[in-house]
Amino acid sequence: MTNIVDGLSRRNILRGAGVASIGAALCPFAAEAASAEVPAPLAASQSADHATETMSVDAIDALEGAYGHQHGLRRNHTKGVGALGYFIGNPHAQRYSRSSLFSGRKLEVVARFSIAGGDPTVSDKDLSPRGIGLEFRLPGGELHHMTMLHTPMFFALMPKTFIDKFIALKVDPATHGPNQVAFKSFLMSHRDNDAQFAFLHQNNPPPSYANCAFFGIHTFRFIDANAKETIVRFRFQPHDGVKYLSKAAFDSASDEFLIPALFERVKSSAIKWDMIVSLGEPGDTLDDPTILWPASRSEFNAGTLVLETATPDPQAGSYKINYDPLMMSDGIAATNDPVLLFRSPSYAISHERRLREL
Repeated sequence: MTNIVDGLSRRNILRGAGVASIGAALCPFAAEAASAEVPAPLAASQSADHATETMSVDAIDALEGAYGHQHGLRRNHTKGVGALGYFIGNPHAQRYSRSSLFSGRKLEVVARFSIAGGDPTVSDKDLSPRGIGLEFRLPGGELHHMTMLHTPMFFALMPKTFIDKFIALKVDPATHGPNQVAFKSFLMSHRDNDAQFAFLHQNNPPPSYANCAFFGIHTFRFIDANAKETIVRFRFQPHDGVKYLSKAAFDSASDEFLIPALFERVKSSAIKWDMIVSLGEPGDTLDDPTILWPASRSEFNAGTLVLETATPDPQAGSYKINYDPLMMSDGIAATNDPVLLFRSPSYAISHERRLREL
């Protein structure tokens, strides 16, 4: 079936429409697309998109194989909590990006904190990434999404590593637990996982989401008013400071402390993070989220995120949001990082399955 319309791939249609369902995004164009003659470059793009979508389906299937089918829940980062607040961008950032994210106006933000993986009952002591999804509501109805982790790097250079990890985590029917042999084999054969694995095992989990620095992981392009591009990476630095549980605190901690700590924290005052943008230099990697840039890169504060309230996940405004990392405002764009481009359709597939069950 032809899925190219006026030069737009499926992924681009989804990103532009901002919808969760692939079918819903394509339905209005189906009749026109079916009869359209596809030029050779678009046919190649279509083929590449089809391969990406196939991998995305494989990824969600692998997550369900590893953690089971969580009816009506997210397939990854399943355990979470919602939050509301605002962002005020630093107009200085307009030197690099024309995005209205940096207008200096107070912008509504719908957020969600989470723990990586598809287990809704995972212990808060689990040695896995903590995540945050942010939906910035910009003037004129424009949306901008960010999805970040508390690890400075990702574990996969290519989508195949992501898929293979969760295939390796599939429950062993003989032991009803993880297949240790399969996971050890994954670790030995996928060395792009090494840096994040080491980070998670060298640092205990944070005592609170308020003590997490959150990293954008990927490289992005800032585009100014004259269409000049600057390569950037960013992180959100907490005003409460980055902290990890001590060994004693880790040993004595319960399996449920992150959400109670968040609710307790917002009682006293709003929680704040500064958006720190690093400026790339020639030779910096653009498409490998497992490699860090040198710490010597020039940085500036691009704004402040303020979260004022927290809400249990099912009642939160974030509950039905698909935090698609390719939903970006004008003035911010993706690079050709294959993992970044893979995340958008895989999120859409996961979200579509979940919405069918709600």
